[in-house]
Amino acid sequence: MTLSSLRGRRRGVAMIAAAVLVAGLPAAPAAASTTTTETALQWYDATAAAVATGTRPQVANSRAWAISWLAAARATRTAPTGNPRHYRDAALASAVHTALSTLIPDSAAALDSALRTTLDRVPDGRAKEQGAATGRAEARWLLTQRTGDGLDPASVNPAYPNPEAGPGSWQPTPPDFSPAQQAGTRFARPFLLDHANRYRPGPPPALNSEPYRADLAEVRAYGAVDSAVRTPQQTDTATFWLGSSLTLYTGILRAALAQYTGPVAERASLVAIFHVALVDTQIATSDAKYAYLRWRPVTAIRAGAGGDPAWTPLHATPAHPDYPSGHNTYSGAAEQVLTALLGPQAREPYTITSPSQPAATRTYRDWRRPTRENVDARVWSGIHTRSADEAGVRLGRDVAAHTLRNARQLFR
Repeated sequence: MTLSSLRGRRRGVAMIAAAVLVAGLPAAPAAASTTTTETALQWYDATAAAVATGTRPQVANSRAWAISWLAAARATRTAPTGNPRHYRDAALASAVHTALSTLIPDSAAALDSALRTTLDRVPDGRAKEQGAATGRAEARWLLTQRTGDGLDPASVNPAYPNPEAGPGSWQPTPPDFSPAQQAGTRFARPFLLDHANRYRPGPPPALNSEPYRADLAEVRAYGAVDSAVRTPQQTDTATFWLGSSLTLYTGILRAALAQYTGPVAERASLVAIFHVALVDTQIATSDAKYAYLRWRPVTAIRAGAGGDPAWTPLHATPAHPDYPSGHNTYSGAAEQVLTALLGPQAREPYTITSPSQPAATRTYRDWRRPTRENVDARVWSGIHTRSADEAGVRLGRDVAAHTLRNARQLFR
C-alpha cells in the first residue's frame, strides 16, 4: 500500500498528509526497488549512528534528522533526467551526507565511507551526477536557512536561575540537584509552528484539588524505589522507556520505513515529516514546562503537607519541570505522524530495544501501544504525574497534526 492510497479512505489530517507526500512527484512504481530500499535504510542507519555520537541535546539531534532528511525529500522529488532510480539514490545519499557532515563533523569519515558505498553501487552517468548535485544543493540551502535557529547546545541550555521556592514551584531535584535544562528550547525557531505556545495545554491541576491529590498518591505508591505495589512487569516498563525518546523511537521509525515500500521520495518524506514534527513538539514542550514551572513529584512528596522527606523515586528525576511530560509529548507526536501516514496498525509486528534496559526487547503491532506504555512508565518511574503524562500526549498530537496540515510548506 502506498501513502497515496490513503486518500479517500482516511479523512482530515491523514488525507492532507498523504497528499503532501505524493504532491509533485513524477510517476513512480508502487513498490520500491531493492536498491532504493537498501539506500533509504542504509542512510537511515548512517544517520542514527551519526546522531548517537557526542553529547548534544536531544532536540539538536532531532534537528539534524529533520534537516538532512528534509533535504533528501526535496532532492528526490525533483523530476530527473535519465534513470530515475539512479538519480534518486544519488540524491538521497548526497543530501543526507552533506547535511550530516556539516552538523556532526566528527562523523565525517563514517559518512564519507557510506557515501562511497552508495555511489559505487549507482552506475555512472548523467542521472547519478545530477542526483548527487541536487542532493548537495538542497542540503546546503537548508543548512543556510536554518542557521541561527536557536537549536544549538548553548541556546538550548542557557543558564537558568532557580525559581523561588514555594508550593508547586519547580526546584532542582535529587540526587544531583542539577540546574534546569532545556529552558532555551522554547525560544528556538520552529519549522512550521508560528508560535511555541500555539498549542500550550491548560494549567496543571491545582495543588489542593482532588485530581492532583490522586496524581501524587499514585506516584508515591507506584513510583517509589522501594514500592510494595509496583509489579516486576511495571518496573520493567518503567526501565525500558527511561532512555532518550529519540533513541527509543529511532527503532520504531526504522520499522515503519522498512515496512513502507513506496517511492524513495515518499520514504524520505516520511522520515523528514516525522522529525520536523518532533523538533516543533520539543519547542512547544519547553514552552509549556517553563510557563507552568510545576514541581516534580519528588519535591512535592518530600516537602508537602504530611510528606515523606526520605521518599525516593525508582529512577532519578530529569532536571526540568513536571508539566507536561516530554517523553509523552514525543510519543504523542510520533504516534500521530505514523498513524496519519501509515494507518493505525503496522504492516508486520516490529521489535525494538532500549538503551536503558539493554537485554530487553519489546514487540508491537501498532503505533499507539508505545504511547500508552510511556504514560504509565513515567508514573512508575516516580518522575511524572499522570496528568503531566496525559497532557504531554495531547500536546504532541496537536503539534504533529499541525505539522501534517502544513507539511506542503516544507516542499516549497
